[in-house]
Amino acid sequence: MEKKKIGLVPKLVIAIILGVIVGQLNFIPEFLLRIPITYSKIFSSILSFVIPLMILGFVIVGIADLTEGAGKLLGVTTILAYGSTLLAGTVAYLVATSVFPSFISQDLVEKLTETGAELTPLFSIPLAPLLDVTGAIVFAFMFGIGISWLRSQGRGETIYHIFSDFGAIITKILNTLIIPGLPLYIFGNFLNLSYSGSVFTVLSIFWKVFVIIIILHILYIIAQFFIAGAIGRKNPVRMIKNQIPGYITAIGTQSSAATIPVNVECAKKNGVSKQIRDFVVPLCATIHLSGSIITITSIVTAVLLMYGLPHGFGLMMGFIAMLGIAMVAAPGAPGGAIMSALPFVSLVGIDPTGTLGQLLITLYLTQDSFGTACNVSGDNAIAVVVDEYYHRFIAKGKPELEVEDDEMTVEI
Repeated sequence: MEKKKIGLVPKLVIAIILGVIVGQLNFIPEFLLRIPITYSKIFSSILSFVIPLMILGFVIVGIADLTEGAGKLLGVTTILAYGSTLLAGTVAYLVATSVFPSFISQDLVEKLTETGAELTPLFSIPLAPLLDVTGAIVFAFMFGIGISWLRSQGRGETIYHIFSDFGAIITKILNTLIIPGLPLYIFGNFLNLSYSGSVFTVLSIFWKVFVIIIILHILYIIAQFFIAGAIGRKNPVRMIKNQIPGYITAIGTQSSAATIPVNVECAKKNGVSKQIRDFVVPLCATIHLSGSIITITSIVTAVLLMYGLPHGFGLMMGFIAMLGIAMVAAPGAPGGAIMSALPFVSLVGIDPTGTLGQLLITLYLTQDSFGTACNVSGDNAIAVVVDEYYHRFIAKGKPELEVEDDEMTVEI
């Protein structure tokens, strides 16, 4: 009989609970408590080493890929996806700065700054990254644009595949080393928060943040379908109903890529032509991350407010604009968006390998399913708009090339 595996999110929840409990047990010798803290410190060093490599592995190929495709349709789809992602992040920031201060009071901020001493690791391993984050970003953008240009000239496939394979290696490292190691890493983080006395203050804030994030996800999905319905002359309520199977599938898989077959069928029910849904849905699964950016922007803003760090509009808009690009081609696995975005939180003054970086990973992963569901739902709203654009300005009354393949049809 096959044993049922525990998913990542339950493991993270268990790690958080155990960390909080163990950190409150005064009878455990401090030496023993420092063992998981040592693991977390070593894990943090490895993560710091991998982060610039993640930028090279994902951003270079992501930029190169964005410049290819079906001409005007690619351009329209990319603009809509990136614009939607930026708008979602901006809305999340405006809501966060308007609502969060009502429950992130000055008293709570003072409690966080007045907590006791944290546990220190037994030892640490010096592991300097090959590149700093800024250098990796500049390198990735220069090479991504350069490879894109080479490919437009009919060259550059060799170097493209080198970086593509390098990205596959980084994905393998994430899936076999980083992601499986997160529960123990997070256990050590929350053990330290509990030991220092700040954990209950943090949790008292973030359950409210999560409720607001889920509400934002749902409202943004509804808004996207109403706008798409107005443009595509379709019933938005019916489209939302048609999207339910895709939404539920995304919650279960935590992966936009794994939801593509079901999402294509949702697009079919919305009346999106085959050539458009087969193009837009897989592309947007990679480049449209409205739900993820709502979550990341919200929790980053909350952390900045909690610790009294700068969070001005200009600073956050630059961060959001970068996130819209950084999360492109994120690994199709739970937590892919936050792992791709993590290197860039340094732009707002958060150390991606420090305590706050650990906190962001924990907070994001505990609700990753809902962000993914928001992402894929918005993909089908964009598909409706692109389909309308295609028939109005490109096809211009040409007959449909609707060729169905029963083997590709997914029952939902």
